[in-house]
Amino acid sequence: MSSILLVTSSPRGEASHSTRVATEFAKKLASAKLGNTLVTRDLATTPLPHIDSDFAAGIYTPEETRTAPQAKVVGVSDVVVDELMAADTIVLATGMINFNISSTLKSWLDHVMRSGKTFSYGAEGPKGLVTGKKVYVVLASGGVYSNGPGASFDHATPYLKTALGFIGMTDVEFIRIEGVAMGADAEAKAVSSAIELTNGLALAA
Repeated sequence: MSSILLVTSSPRGEASHSTRVATEFAKKLASAKLGNTLVTRDLATTPLPHIDSDFAAGIYTPEETRTAPQAKVVGVSDVVVDELMAADTIVLATGMINFNISSTLKSWLDHVMRSGKTFSYGAEGPKGLVTGKKVYVVLASGGVYSNGPGASFDHATPYLKTALGFIGMTDVEFIRIEGVAMGADAEAKAVSSAIELTNGLALAA
């Protein structure tokens, strides 16, 4: 039995390639074995609040002495941290926006990267506490950034590897849907290639 967490973030709704491919993939993973569960968090329709002074102070304030606004925003953060910790497999979906991830997914990371909860500091430095999980990132982009002249503009991939790795998630696989703005044929090929890849990954899971 396995728990899959799907986190989508594209503002494009039903037109989003990353959301569509990631959702279909997560459902395949969930149906692969009896008893698997799927939890979905749609950051586009229900965005998390960007961190503010209440969050910054509240996470370091004892629960019993937090103000009402602090308790509210830390409570939101606690929920998404619990979702992450409960999952065995995480599927993240984002479009590349201005060479990086969506701001809604960045906000999710801000909420789940919590000292004492998802990472800790010790004599040997920081230690990630979110271990033993498989992460798939479905990343859609209008251009081609996996290689060639556009590769240096891809800040989404290294950022996610660094941020996820910092909290202990080092087994991260990227599923690219790239070149979707380069004509209808290129778009169709990019989507079908990504779906073919996820089909294989779901069978092997």
